Amino acid sequence: MVASGTRRRLATAAALPWAAWAALRMTGTERGFPLVPAMSFTPYAATSAVLPLAAAVRAGSRAGALLAAGSGTVLAAAVLARRRTSGPTVPSEGARLRVATVSLRKGLVHPAPVVDLVRRLGVDVLSVQELTPRTETGLVAAGLGELLPWAHVIPARPGAVASGSGAVWSRLPAEKSGAVPGTFEQPTVRLAVAGAMDVELTAVHTMPPSTSARSVRSWTRDLADLPEPDPGVLRVLAGDFNATVDHAALRAVLRTGWADAAQRVGRGLAWTWRPLRLPWPRLALDHVLIDPRIAVAAVDLFHVPDSDHRALVVDLVLPSG
Repeated sequence: MVASGTRRRLATAAALPWAAWAALRMTGTERGFPLVPAMSFTPYAATSAVLPLAAAVRAGSRAGALLAAGSGTVLAAAVLARRRTSGPTVPSEGARLRVATVSLRKGLVHPAPVVDLVRRLGVDVLSVQELTPRTETGLVAAGLGELLPWAHVIPARPGAVASGSGAVWSRLPAEKSGAVPGTFEQPTVRLAVAGAMDVELTAVHTMPPSTSARSVRSWTRDLADLPEPDPGVLRVLAGDFNATVDHAALRAVLRTGWADAAQRVGRGLAWTWRPLRLPWPRLALDHVLIDPRIAVAAVDLFHVPDSDHRALVVDLVLPSG
């Protein structure tokens, strides 16, 4: 039989991983592999913190119970903060812009459901990641160009994976086009919106930090290279950031002045990615970051057949020009 003192010490030791996780999340000091990808699972760490707490209570370990309860409280507070609605009240008038972002899973998503989503929802601007030449041809053949006639497609650079291409399709005329540097192609368009300032939208796709220390370095650089809000134009970043707000690197991007559209309407916990053939885990890797002057009327998510990401559709209300 294990002595009661030993049981208490073991219960305290069992709470240490949750305490370390809470410390990393609170201080934003996670670095490298595998700590960075692990932070994506903070909501699951918060939920499972009841396990060391129960073990400590059963063993009669006051230290273990305090450690587990404190860790769980820190983690839960970080997760539940995403449910708070923030941002300006949605004005009754103002130019509206419906933005959607879709990941095509290395070009394996069939074009027809994507075009149907654009048509059914009346999407004004579509941000596309993991595009391939074949899928681009399929989207155009399925009628995407008729719905969104303005396109800025950047093919994958030589030597890169074919699905490294990115694109923006728009119903509104694109006055300028460019790109944001990154591991994958991230096209940018500047759109003229009647009754509002111009909108500059970038289709974001960062390197997944999930395989190695090198991938974490590329992901960190991709996020750091994203543009900041600009007082002269209404900027929007829409796409697959491969990051959740539990990552210090994404929070650093937000601190430059961006607002997360989903958090604006209390939907920061809504998941956008899961393994294609498994129900769990579910992570919020896709985001629409907006200039803080923009209001958010609604945020919705839609299943896209054969994609491991859900389409994120955001209704924006723009300030007058």
